[in-house]
Amino acid sequence: MSAVRLLAPYACDPVRAIGRRHAEPMLDARDAFQRDRDRVVHSTAFRRLVYKTQVFLNHEGDLFRTRLTHSLEVAQLGRSIARALSLNEDLIEAIALAHDLGHAPFGHAGQHALAQCMRGHGGFEHNLQSLRVVDSLEQRYPAFDGLNLCHETREGILKHCSSADARALEDAEPGGPAHRFVAGQQPTLEAQLADLVDEIAYNAHDIDDGVRSGLLSMEQFETVPLVWGHREASVRAHPSLRELTGRRWLYETIRRVLSDQVHDVTAASSAAIAQAAPATVVDVRRGPRLIVFSDAMRRQSTQLKQFLFEHLYRHPRVVQTTDLAQRVVRELFEAYVAVPAEMPPDFAGRDDRRRAVADYVAGMTDRFALREHLRLTGRSAFAEFAAIEGRPPQAGS
Repeated sequence: MSAVRLLAPYACDPVRAIGRRHAEPMLDARDAFQRDRDRVVHSTAFRRLVYKTQVFLNHEGDLFRTRLTHSLEVAQLGRSIARALSLNEDLIEAIALAHDLGHAPFGHAGQHALAQCMRGHGGFEHNLQSLRVVDSLEQRYPAFDGLNLCHETREGILKHCSSADARALEDAEPGGPAHRFVAGQQPTLEAQLADLVDEIAYNAHDIDDGVRSGLLSMEQFETVPLVWGHREASVRAHPSLRELTGRRWLYETIRRVLSDQVHDVTAASSAAIAQAAPATVVDVRRGPRLIVFSDAMRRQSTQLKQFLFEHLYRHPRVVQTTDLAQRVVRELFEAYVAVPAEMPPDFAGRDDRRRAVADYVAGMTDRFALREHLRLTGRSAFAEFAAIEGRPPQAGS
């Protein structure tokens, strides 16, 4: 029996997909969403994610999450829940793997810096940039710019959008990926799920990376019920953890945190879907949000996010590296605006200079941005980051 026959009636069936901006013939056995996933995986922007930071800069350690590993974790969680809810796993995977393609180097620090640089010039926002990457910046095909993804995939990539941006996108493409924001509708259940598992994955791996880095200790999580409860349950189930060194205690706690949230989303969403009883994707769009946490889990997840914001994202060392990263991005932006010829010809020759610079800088990996900054300014941000971290600069920096 094919996977399509196992889909719920309110799931996205590739046979009934809204379509692509440029019509294409079906040349092989893959369906539309499988082709989208494969195009994302083979894109240049996807490969760059391996050297783009999450919280910790890429050069700080080989075992910290990157945008690539985060995207893979989101895809794994999404597929697991999608299977339980009879949603389209391939669409979930395509959205998950593409959702961070527009992130600038240095995580949210890079986005904030580019947003400041582009203030008054169209702005910069990573969800819009991810859509921009798959719609125009990837140039792999002779007949069109971008990856020519399906409407459903593009809609899922555009997770958030301001009213002004939504209206501008809708004016440029009526009925396109921003239409739901203008019409006050919901996206597909697959897009809703990709959005929620992004949050689940982000919180879980920031616990792991925060403790691994030494910026957080497990004892600090005593005020966070979602984590501390599973920490204690881990020891009750495996008393030997108290004597073991290493990170097994941490890993077992995080595994339980993830499992608890996955089971909660599955149960709460199943109940919400049963109550709303959508018969089609159209019903999903016109109804309430259906991929949800239970009220209790939403409160616990919010507490965890608040804890991570206060104790990890605002940790003095993270703030120092964030400030330096923002300065690097701003100085790169200013240098390219002043001398566009420092960019490759495809960017240097564009009429909208600031947007071209924003696109070029946003596409950089952390380490390429640092190398370019050294080339253009003569100052080693590598050395400054190393000083913040209290370690010798890397060879060649």
